[in-house]
Amino acid sequence: MNNPTATADRLSRELAAGVPCDLLAGLPDELLLQATGAIERLGRRVDALRVTAAAEIADRSRTELGSAGLSATKGCRNGADLVERVTLVSGRTAADRIRLGTETRQGTSLTGEELPARFPTVAAALAAGDLGVDAASAIVTGLLPALPVAGTTELLAAELELVGAATGTGPAGPGPDGADEIRRQAKVWQVILDQDGARPLEERSLRRRGFSAGTAQDGLMVGRYAFMPDVYAKLQRVFDAYIFTRTAPSFYSDEELDAHQREKDPRSWTQQRHDVFAAIIDLISRSSEVPTIGGAPPTVLVSARAEDLSAGHGVGPSVGKTAGHGVGHIDGIDIPVSMRTVRQYACTGGTQLVVIGANGAINALGTEQRLFNRQQRRAINLRDGGCIIPGCTIPAYWTEIHHVIPDAAGGPTHTSNGVSLCWYHHRTIETSGWLIRMIAGAPQVKAPPWLETNAKWRPASKSPTQLTRILEKRTAGTAGQDALSARQAAPPAAPAAPRSAGLPTLRPSGRPELSPAGQSVSGVAGRSEDRPSGQPPPRTPGRPQPRTPGRPQPRTSGRPQPRPLGEPPP
Repeated sequence: MNNPTATADRLSRELAAGVPCDLLAGLPDELLLQATGAIERLGRRVDALRVTAAAEIADRSRTELGSAGLSATKGCRNGADLVERVTLVSGRTAADRIRLGTETRQGTSLTGEELPARFPTVAAALAAGDLGVDAASAIVTGLLPALPVAGTTELLAAELELVGAATGTGPAGPGPDGADEIRRQAKVWQVILDQDGARPLEERSLRRRGFSAGTAQDGLMVGRYAFMPDVYAKLQRVFDAYIFTRTAPSFYSDEELDAHQREKDPRSWTQQRHDVFAAIIDLISRSSEVPTIGGAPPTVLVSARAEDLSAGHGVGPSVGKTAGHGVGHIDGIDIPVSMRTVRQYACTGGTQLVVIGANGAINALGTEQRLFNRQQRRAINLRDGGCIIPGCTIPAYWTEIHHVIPDAAGGPTHTSNGVSLCWYHHRTIETSGWLIRMIAGAPQVKAPPWLETNAKWRPASKSPTQLTRILEKRTAGTAGQDALSARQAAPPAAPAAPRSAGLPTLRPSGRPELSPAGQSVSGVAGRSEDRPSGQPPPRTPGRPQPRTPGRPQPRTSGRPQPRPLGEPPP
């Protein structure tokens, strides 16, 4: 009798000596690809032996054998446990090998007669090394549900088609298909073989669908969902639209585009899906079609002490406390939240002062404050065109409205102090390093130092109307520069007639855009960059120099402004 153990050990030693792993590192590209294919063909034969051996061990460890079973005699619970101990593979790998081997091995009837394998075509291709374990498992798993309803002839035909597609011997395509494609084809064959179609499966799915309530685990609410396929497909498309669409705004300069393209979203795909889902929930909660609770829209109640909420802003009894002091509590949730989260809720949804006495009685009840109304939200969304952080694709109607100057620091609830931020960038605006400021009611953003060194303030609007205006302004500036260059390159013109003293040259009226005396900057709660009143602001390239506050500028309404003598024409 041939000893397979000795043969396998000998082949293993020859393989290690003839094809060492470090040999592959020095191969040229073409030889590396050829060697990879040859190794895979060798591996398929080894995998077939693994599956066959595991199924044989499982058969000799059947439950009906009792204490005489192979696994019982070795002190193991079952065949899978014994395979796991002998091979040192994971329990899942052992179970997968046994499952595939059982479906592709010959059986024995009650009278001792040999029975053909349930999937004979798969068994033959697997033993010959033509079919890999992944593709074989995909075929078996895909066709097994059709066994009770499909005829033998139809099932064998489907098996033959799938094996042909996986090995490249079938008429379907020019080459073999991968395991993932075979799995998709097997699903199609499952529907074809089942005359009832997908209706039975769909009826079972309808009974099992659900969205379970979450439980608190390590600072997160962890739950379980079971979506119908069409519902999940809609959700997946929404995720795809706002996660994989990454386009830079077209009004950036080449240098700014380079800096923008270096931006990397620190969030994983699962975290981005969470943030998109959070934006969806926020959008739905603002809808007028949502049922009310107690006459009011669905409202999340977050409680915090007043001194904790104002800590870090230098107001009231909070002077001297740090911004991270204290916690908040969400009604119905056992997990406490940080003051950063509380401030985000307060910035978005407003606050109401409730004074509770030492005995627990409500002594005073204030009115709701600092809540942007619907008209203000629409105006801000229209101006910003979406989350104003560059690279973020969350649309405007999904965003939250952020106070650039916090209310606790004296910031008004006005369109000139509100910007559109998505849930994630609103939550992290204090720590991410992004800075926001308002110039004459228009938002500007500045990238954090870790993203862009020597970052510049940039207009933050993504509104198509605003982008059109910026592009036209840039085009006009380029045309003016070209005209100036052409005029400088032209030969000197004849001397102009002398001007009359006291008759200044007139120019078209135009008033530069005014900037306020103080420029508010958001990024860290309560932080701002202020300029003393009367001090001229720094000149920004490409923008007209603003007038100095308090200095009169003569202008005649409806008429051109005079230009002082000696001033070059515009």
